[in-house]
Amino acid sequence: MHALSSTKTTRATLYSVIGLTSALSLSACQQSPEYNYLSGETMGTSYHISYELPDDADEAAIQADINKRLQEINDSMSTYQADSTISTFNRAAKDTPITIDTDFDRVLDVSRIVYKQSGGAFDPTVMPLVDTWGFGSTMTVERLQSPPTALEIAQAKALVDFEGVIQQDKTIHKVKDGIGLDFSAVAKGYGVDVIADVLKDNYQIRNYMVEIGGEIATSGVNNQKQPWQIAIDAPIKDSTVSERQTISAIRQPINTDNQMHLATSGNYRNSVIFDGRRYTHTIDPTTGEPIAGGAPSVTVAAKSVALADAWATALTAMPYEKALALAKDKNLAAMFVVLADGVEMDGTHDSVDDWQVVQTPAMQALRADKKP
Repeated sequence: MHALSSTKTTRATLYSVIGLTSALSLSACQQSPEYNYLSGETMGTSYHISYELPDDADEAAIQADINKRLQEINDSMSTYQADSTISTFNRAAKDTPITIDTDFDRVLDVSRIVYKQSGGAFDPTVMPLVDTWGFGSTMTVERLQSPPTALEIAQAKALVDFEGVIQQDKTIHKVKDGIGLDFSAVAKGYGVDVIADVLKDNYQIRNYMVEIGGEIATSGVNNQKQPWQIAIDAPIKDSTVSERQTISAIRQPINTDNQMHLATSGNYRNSVIFDGRRYTHTIDPTTGEPIAGGAPSVTVAAKSVALADAWATALTAMPYEKALALAKDKNLAAMFVVLADGVEMDGTHDSVDDWQVVQTPAMQALRADKKP
């Protein structure tokens, strides 16, 4: 989770780029009458939901339940809400216990798992370093030419301390003043899981696609009665949602429980070439400096979208070769989009042919899934 965005606009696109199903391009009137389509704004980004309507469905009740859960997550983890649980914790002095809710507890657990297994590459306390580097919506060569001093970086690193966030029962406290949490690299994925649970548990809906800011959960089949398929874009710097080039796709497996949980993290819209290397405003908390040589786009499939979200961020927040080795070691289903062999990094890669897909064995196995 390295560089958490310091602006709302960037948060909507920094980590959750690219993966969109074909269903997202359909309007409600184009879809089969048996499916409903919902969209809205949450967590500084947008959400899209497509689901098969159950018999005698109360669409208003479904929308109300979704809105209620999304608001509860924001009340818990939004750094934009002054009265949220996370904002209260971030303002609190050391050794002050803050009561946390079940949503916060679950996201904290996922964060600790990926923090430990990634060797600290995912760290929700990294914000002091992001602030020290002054990263906003864009990355600039000028900032790399005049970086913070070693002392400034050291002072910020002293506050990057996930181990210093102590949980006891349903409370947390910090061991020193200045430690803060930011779950922007996992909360959207968790939100997708929660909405999927609303559809499954409250309304017994089995065919759906839920997307928040590019993080996606699918189940069953789409309105064409086919397994959902997620398109992955080439990391072209000036591409947009309406103007993008697809480099690959991930089809929901058949030989599983007919569900898929995906997250894509990408830095290419917030990067710059400096001295022949690509830098992003993703910060490595172990060095205190921007990541150089990281994969522009990483997609992960996992048991939950929250877990996929955190891992996609962690793998983006380290040099590509190290990330690929870690993903293989942890048996992660991961897809990296990197420059094609023989293509030099010069910042002008505007064609899908400039890029190639590299997959872990677990991702290859997931994509090779076939009907028995």
